[in-house]
Amino acid sequence: MDKTITYAPTWTSFLVGAAWSRAPWRLLLLPIAGVATLGYAAGLIGRARLKEITHRLLLGAALPEAAAHAVAERFADRVAAAGIYSGARAQIAADRAAGCTIVLATASYGFYAEAIAARLGFDAVIATGVVRDKGAIRARISGENCYGAAKLRMIEAWLAGQGITRRDATIHFYSDHVSDAPTLEWADVGIAVNAHGPLRVLAAERGWAVVDWAR
Repeated sequence: MDKTITYAPTWTSFLVGAAWSRAPWRLLLLPIAGVATLGYAAGLIGRARLKEITHRLLLGAALPEAAAHAVAERFADRVAAAGIYSGARAQIAADRAAGCTIVLATASYGFYAEAIAARLGFDAVIATGVVRDKGAIRARISGENCYGAAKLRMIEAWLAGQGITRRDATIHFYSDHVSDAPTLEWADVGIAVNAHGPLRVLAAERGWAVVDWAR
């Protein structure tokens, strides 16, 4: 989703918007989130742990489900109105017209990615989950962070849950980032979209299509 169909990454902007609307004082914790990000860059913590830390800092340890839904809906409205590549919209429309099942597979948290996907016409969402307990969303990931090889495992699990065998599906997979190489390799058709340098190099080596969606 991020930088494939959206102009920009969504997690930080979601956090900031949610904190501003619910508890503006939490924005004072942004420097601590910055330190955690540096820790990730230095290899001291993983991507999943970084998400949990920034979630806790900006959203709190427990965010009521109703509040999470409300902030997700508002955020999705903003993203859908002004943050989506026109090329992505056109491709979604073309795939729908062709009778495809359109699935969003993203490392973003499902509780807000689903709201964005609903506005764009996706049929299903495979995303990073959060622990839910006593009517609240906790600052802990449930299962795997839907990133890299884990994304492919989660897609395969989704297919199995739908009763779809691999040989009965023709899969086109779109991505902007080399971290999705496992799924691009596995798909019948891999498409590098708005790709960064490493993915463009790999796409040329593997023969994947390279497209740039306009705003």
